Amino acid sequence: MSEGENDTASVMWFRRDLRTHDLPALAEAARAGRILPCFIFDDRLLSRGRFVSPRRTAFMLGCLESLRRDLRELGADLVLRHGRPEEELPRLASEAGAEAVHWTKDLSPFARARDERVSAALAAAGVTAHEHPGSYIVDEPEAVFSGQGRPYTVFSPFNRAWQEVPRRPFEDRPEALELAGSPEPGDIPGPAELGLDPAPEGWDEAFEPGEAAAREATKEFLNRGLSEYHETRNRPSGGSSRLSPWIRWGCLSPLELELKLGLRKGEGPRRFRDELAWREFYASVLANFPEVTRLEFQKRYRGTLDWQDDPGLLEAWKTGQTGYPLVDAGMRQLKGEGWMHNRLRMVVASFLTKDLHLDWREGERHFMNELLDGDLASNNGGWQWVASTGTDPAPYFQRMFNPMTQQEKFDPDGEYVRRWVPELAKVPDERLVRPWEMTEEEQSASGCRIGDDYPAPVIDHAEERRFAVERYRAAADQDEQG
Repeated sequence: MSEGENDTASVMWFRRDLRTHDLPALAEAARAGRILPCFIFDDRLLSRGRFVSPRRTAFMLGCLESLRRDLRELGADLVLRHGRPEEELPRLASEAGAEAVHWTKDLSPFARARDERVSAALAAAGVTAHEHPGSYIVDEPEAVFSGQGRPYTVFSPFNRAWQEVPRRPFEDRPEALELAGSPEPGDIPGPAELGLDPAPEGWDEAFEPGEAAAREATKEFLNRGLSEYHETRNRPSGGSSRLSPWIRWGCLSPLELELKLGLRKGEGPRRFRDELAWREFYASVLANFPEVTRLEFQKRYRGTLDWQDDPGLLEAWKTGQTGYPLVDAGMRQLKGEGWMHNRLRMVVASFLTKDLHLDWREGERHFMNELLDGDLASNNGGWQWVASTGTDPAPYFQRMFNPMTQQEKFDPDGEYVRRWVPELAKVPDERLVRPWEMTEEEQSASGCRIGDDYPAPVIDHAEERRFAVERYRAAADQDEQG
């Protein structure tokens, strides 16, 4: 500690901001002099929450291991506790002799209610609570309002206004930290100790947890993929940044990412910045309209869309056995990597809601169970966007993705489909989009019997598209009639 610095103590409460670079809460807590960094395992989220995910929790645990190593290198540690933050944080503050607790602001309804309880409990203990920005590029995406003082409900005007919001200064990584007190650090638990099933095998093969891996992946993308991002981003076999798991867990600072874009010219960086803005738009929607976590954003579709209930079709969709190669490839990538290319997220979501006519909430739940980057705001916003129940004003019939034409356009050589649906590996190129049209001879030659080795289509897309149009039109008419 340098001369002139405060010789006081602060608690740094990590949540979904598992990094040391550009973290305002950590930087401010470190300025106090001594610091007690902590993470609290809360069963209300991890094992009893609405969207429990063994895979995502396993990734989080790996990020915590990385963060602990970084904090120890700086001279501190990561202190782990299990319980309710409103009970554990006052206790930790007392043990450390801390006058303040710092954390990074979150916008979900659960987080906001929890943080109010924590602030009240700390105040009762004579400890000051400090909430900081750091999860988003702008400090308060929920406060990006129109000229009429209202939150935006359409992305394009939000994006234009968001681009003009001043950014906070970048926060350097602390050069050194001094641990407050002598706390028992605690061991990083396994999923079973948190009441969870084991994560699916291979969950860590595609994405290495932690800040160091995140920074290396960012460097690779900026140097090798960014300049052509606008041309390649829709190719499921490559072209995406694949940074979303680290952004979701705060291993990457979104502001630092944007700052690095600012040094690069061209259409690629511009389009990537737009994608970062989508995340902030959906965070704003969630904060200003929290009812979207349960209900359709568009009131006219609340209770008026007649969703079907077919467990067999839902299971075929989840397991990648629909008979539509691009849909099945996307769902199998999700199961295999805990991640899916964004173009495929739209395709499979459209198939669930407008071909199978199943409730978008079923898809939202499945994605949140499987995705390493599962984020309440972005996932909900994306699902409602495709289901035509969300913020986007485009008519429902413009948001019906044909899985065959999407495959022809974005996976023309079949690289993506053949990787994730190996049963189709030897199917001729001209039959790969519609393998059910193969002749008996072609099926025999390719080693892929439709109905045996690979399923026949579970529905007829053209027929179900017509039915979907009727459903949405009927729902809108019902709403207009009151």
